[in-house]
Amino acid sequence: MSGPLDTLGAAARARLVRQARPEWSAPMLATLTDTPFSDPDWIFERKLDGERALAVRDGDRLRLLTRNRKKIGATYPELVRALAAQPCGAFIADGEIVAFDGAVTSFARLQRRMQLTAPDEAERSEVAVYYYLFDLLHLDGYDLSALPLRRRKALLKAALDFADPLRFTPHRNAAGEALFERACASGWEGVIAKRAEGRYVHARSRDWLKFKCSHRQELVIGGFTAPHGERVGFGALLVGYYEGDRLRYAGKVGTGYDDDFLAAFRAELDAIAQPDSPFADKVDEREVTFVAPRHVGEVAFTEWTRHGRLRHPRFVGLRRDKPAREVVREEARG
Repeated sequence: MSGPLDTLGAAARARLVRQARPEWSAPMLATLTDTPFSDPDWIFERKLDGERALAVRDGDRLRLLTRNRKKIGATYPELVRALAAQPCGAFIADGEIVAFDGAVTSFARLQRRMQLTAPDEAERSEVAVYYYLFDLLHLDGYDLSALPLRRRKALLKAALDFADPLRFTPHRNAAGEALFERACASGWEGVIAKRAEGRYVHARSRDWLKFKCSHRQELVIGGFTAPHGERVGFGALLVGYYEGDRLRYAGKVGTGYDDDFLAAFRAELDAIAQPDSPFADKVDEREVTFVAPRHVGEVAFTEWTRHGRLRHPRFVGLRRDKPAREVVREEARG
């Protein structure tokens, strides 16, 4: 044991597990809630509007992986270089890749980078990206999952050198409601609350809670309507969520697209068109083309109607970091 791990006391060392660095480590996920709170036993972080990613390094081998294990290093070569230059040669770190529109992280702006898969193209992109790291799962041959969150964050800060494009995610102790008010006033997506003494659980947990300033969630794309007038590509996307094995219809999303996306995504949809509806519910729309439910989009909306439809939905962007079968209706829990 050496480096930052030397700073651990006997009690913390006893919670370490000697382990070869795994090929994959499932990320911890937060549970949606609608009740902001303050508590000295919790820390509170800004909820970033980007792409969740794990950084996995083993000597000269460095991988950036989405939460569904897709390799994305070619899209973010500057992040790969920064991580590969770290003095620490073996780690798994958790974080969020973001792009900014002014002072606010913008998933829509990040989409312009996410579409690039050639490193030279990505290098020329005008969209600057940053990797906000907020947790450390594995370090120098030890699994850190059983350590308290505050200790993991301290080890993260000590183990890596933080300079752009790598950034350490700051947090506020205790005062969650004040940070949530600031978040919503500043146009942020929301706040993540984390139990300060909690371990890293490789699943969804109520030890991490998310408070959103507006309604947004991921939805599965199961079809589209025909364009009319000067519209290109498609008119609206038909979206839904899984309830068990059934894909429930949540409505159509007709705004939030530019012409380039409309044309390019229509070509992708045509390649997976199918004659039958993937939805368990009746879709009462005209000129519909159904598609295999493979793509996931993020949608902003004002509320759910009593019939389970989205009210005033707006498309935010495609998500490649979540499998379609994992998309369920998110409902806040107190």
